[in-house]
Amino acid sequence: MKAIGIILAGGNNKLMKELTDKRAIAAMPIAGSYRCIDFALSNMSNSRIQKVAVITQYNARSLNEHLSSSKWWDFGRKQGGLFVFTPTITAESSYWYRGTADSLYQNIDFLKSSHEPYVVIASGDGVYKLDYNRVLEYHIEKKADITMVVKKMDDRTEINRYGLVAMTEEGRITEIDEKPLETNLSTISTGIYVIRRRLLIELLEKAAEEDRHDFVRDILMRYKNIKKIYGYKLETYWSNISTVNSYFKTNMDFLKRDVRNYFFKEYPDIYTKVDDMPPAKYNYGSNIKNSLISSGCIINGTVENSVLFKKIYIGNNSVIKNCIILSDSYIGDNSYIENCIIESGSTIKANSRYENEGRIRIVADRSPIYY
Repeated sequence: MKAIGIILAGGNNKLMKELTDKRAIAAMPIAGSYRCIDFALSNMSNSRIQKVAVITQYNARSLNEHLSSSKWWDFGRKQGGLFVFTPTITAESSYWYRGTADSLYQNIDFLKSSHEPYVVIASGDGVYKLDYNRVLEYHIEKKADITMVVKKMDDRTEINRYGLVAMTEEGRITEIDEKPLETNLSTISTGIYVIRRRLLIELLEKAAEEDRHDFVRDILMRYKNIKKIYGYKLETYWSNISTVNSYFKTNMDFLKRDVRNYFFKEYPDIYTKVDDMPPAKYNYGSNIKNSLISSGCIINGTVENSVLFKKIYIGNNSVIKNCIILSDSYIGDNSYIENCIIESGSTIKANSRYENEGRIRIVADRSPIYY
């Protein structure tokens, strides 16, 4: 593909609560064995983009460890490769990334040293499958300056946390409203863009001269009537995980057969870093219903409608319902846990009871927190 890829994975917000105390949003575990950034990386690889940069910043340690080898996504080539960019003190700048546009500008040498004519920019907190070649073909066909991947949202419960757009019948974007309090619009930006490399360099340098740092507010919204910005409609599954509720819902979606088949049995594949661990062990008396159980788990109790990540122990007579349990957790005997997210490395003492109706309960290091 005649494009380079950039994945923006440095952001953070308070909507994930304690779940992002240890890790970046892009490093959040998904579907038992994956990290959220695996979906954007796999899309890049499957689209034959050979040169990809991941821009990290907040709580980047676990994310950087996950990205320590590019072979899992087939970027270990002589040409191109996987690059990880963190904020760096230079003679010109001693700032951390002050926004999405600033993170791109501080790594503008990556853009200038590349030769591909186009750039695909993606967010690291989306769960989806997409052939970026189709977006690029649409971009060229429309003779667009910038193409945004957009999606119509039927569920409006959290629509105000997205950027919303209005489009003409031809796909030209006429209005961009970033995270409005109230809106009648229902088409959102997914945070995926295609833009010509030289134009991106020009826009980033202009924004930096004016001390502007946000890609949406300071580039897209300012230039919407000057540059030709088009929307490419995404019709397949897409989810953003940057709130507790959306993270919980996205993982629960993988308990649906059609969602699992779409991501893991239909071409192209989703790739991730593989750990060598034994398969899950189901001891006598265990009872599993509609759940994802990852490698390294030992199950002695009942698990229903739940997603269990790697190396989890479920004690005798314990009951787990509608839960997400992150890696390296221990659930003691005779415990009852429902509608919870158990943080990684947690130890739940025997005879504990955590349940809640209507809200997701986060339990970390034996201390329950409500949201």
